[in-house]
Amino acid sequence: MFKITASLFLFLSAAFALCPACSAPAQSAANPPGYDLTSPVRYKMPDELLEISGIDFNNGNTDIFYAEQDEAGKLFYGNPATKTWHSYTFGPKGDYEDVAICNGRVVLLRSDGTLFSFPLDVVQGKSGAAARESAGLLPKGEYEGLSAAGEDNRLAVLCKQCKTDKEGITGYFFRLSPDGSLSADGNFHIPAAEVEKRSGGKKSALRPSALALHPLTGEWYILSSVNKLLIVADPQFRVKGVYPFKRSGFNQPEGMAFDREGNLYISNEGSKSEPGNILMFTYRKPS
Repeated sequence: MFKITASLFLFLSAAFALCPACSAPAQSAANPPGYDLTSPVRYKMPDELLEISGIDFNNGNTDIFYAEQDEAGKLFYGNPATKTWHSYTFGPKGDYEDVAICNGRVVLLRSDGTLFSFPLDVVQGKSGAAARESAGLLPKGEYEGLSAAGEDNRLAVLCKQCKTDKEGITGYFFRLSPDGSLSADGNFHIPAAEVEKRSGGKKSALRPSALALHPLTGEWYILSSVNKLLIVADPQFRVKGVYPFKRSGFNQPEGMAFDREGNLYISNEGSKSEPGNILMFTYRKPS
């Protein structure tokens, strides 16, 4: 029978001490591939967008930014570089959390899971149409994440806090018809254990606030304001990396979008001491 002598025991202990990867959980690098989360271009928002939540572009075109804030039934559109913003009222006041531009329509998510949609042409007064309200499509819970899902008429909605989510977070796909009606098209799940493994074994309830699809890699980026985490998953929502960020640079990250070049935009709600903002992180394709 093999025996471990005192000298062998000391040798093995020293070897493991010099090899943290042998015993520690797998962790991600400091930044997602192609980005530097410590070096953004910062755009300050006007007072009416102090509580900016969701942001998006039409087909990744940065000529016009689309945004909403979580108290008014308004869609804001403009360009933060020129500090020019306009708004379109689509519905009553409410807790609106995210916006997506999909197949020529604007879709907005209210925190109770109700979705509102109307033609994009309406925004600049090119036509007239009432917003279509779709309620009861999602399980009861709190929702904050909405994104176009890479196809012309598909949307993804991510639950922030639902009773059905015991071991992770769950999302839902929908097909968007030309008239604004929505039909269920499957769901996806991200296990909490996979996020914990990539974040050094830290256990905490995930509370995602936004998601967006990278136009060049096909990866899903998921933002959690409460946890101060950015999660990167493959097209099948298998976790590839978890990236914590500092509160000092991200006051309250609530929205996220990509432009057609792969540059990443994260919107932060403001506070009494600072305005809301949009942070732009330039994408440099990894070599």
